Amino acid sequence: MPAWVLHVDLDQFIAAVEVLRRPELAGRQVVVGGRGDPTERGVVATASYEARERGVGSGMPLRVAARRAPDAVFLPVDKPAYEAASEQVMAVLRSVPGVQVQVLGWDEAFVGASTDDPEALARRLQEEVLAATRLHSTVGIGDTTVRAKVATGFGKPRGVFRLTRENWLAVMGGRPTRELWGIGPKVTARLAGHGITTVSELATADPEVLVGEFGPRMGPWYRQLGRGEGAREVDPSPWVARGHSRERTFQEDISGTARVREEVAGLVAAVLDDVAAEGRPVVRVTLKVRYAPFLTRSHGRKVAPTHDREAVTGTALDLVDRVDPGRPVRLLGVHLEMALPEGAREGTTPTRGAW
Repeated sequence: MPAWVLHVDLDQFIAAVEVLRRPELAGRQVVVGGRGDPTERGVVATASYEARERGVGSGMPLRVAARRAPDAVFLPVDKPAYEAASEQVMAVLRSVPGVQVQVLGWDEAFVGASTDDPEALARRLQEEVLAATRLHSTVGIGDTTVRAKVATGFGKPRGVFRLTRENWLAVMGGRPTRELWGIGPKVTARLAGHGITTVSELATADPEVLVGEFGPRMGPWYRQLGRGEGAREVDPSPWVARGHSRERTFQEDISGTARVREEVAGLVAAVLDDVAAEGRPVVRVTLKVRYAPFLTRSHGRKVAPTHDREAVTGTALDLVDRVDPGRPVRLLGVHLEMALPEGAREGTTPTRGAW
């Protein structure tokens, strides 16, 4: 039987979890973010489809969301609830015989299986997740992880869609490169500078041009994305967080190096507590700064693997020297990257709107 990769993506996951706890919100515009107060500073973690129709999206300031969807219900982020729901979903997926499960985050996973009828398997996964958790999902089917991931977007919501080598360019060829998994606005602009604006143009681009622009590793990789190429097998090894982060949005801008250093020291202390629970050394420290009104900058530094709290704190405070002392600051964040245990599979931290 042929091998397939299925991408299971829970529909409006965070909002759906909240609606399950508050059934009276079903069908309403629901926005989750910050402390749930749209008069405060904070960003949208997720929004229900009804709110998305009003132009609300993840990462958007809560105040902007409130203007676009004045009738929306705003709720605070409840990370433990989402983690618990996610664990339940992944347990259901793993219980299906003959599949391998690779967790990508709270609300999505790759499922690998050999079957003559991948659509039937996709519907089974949807049904079993729904029966156990009351959460709906969409499943993308592909012969690579890239095609399965992209296929999910065509199945939203609650549907199933297949993308393979045979129909990849027919479906994706004329679409902008921004629609590819792993290509953001900056890369899109750089590609456009070479006249590469569509997926088909990227798939047939001159490799030397891409290497010259992006380097010997990323250049060929972007061309592979244009062709829908990627891993053909699912990696079921345990997901391991690459790092931990904490950030704080100030309801009133702060200024002055002394105040920034004080806040950064507090954030580092909180993140170090998370890192200590992992038992892995810190290898990189990153400071995130959002200036008023909404300009974000990040400053990072590698460090020799260490468990020394003072050394990590000192590195973070050194990075404060790169903060513009003359600009008001509305948000600070600290990310500590850890060494991976031997044989572990690296993942991105399964949270939304943080880094």
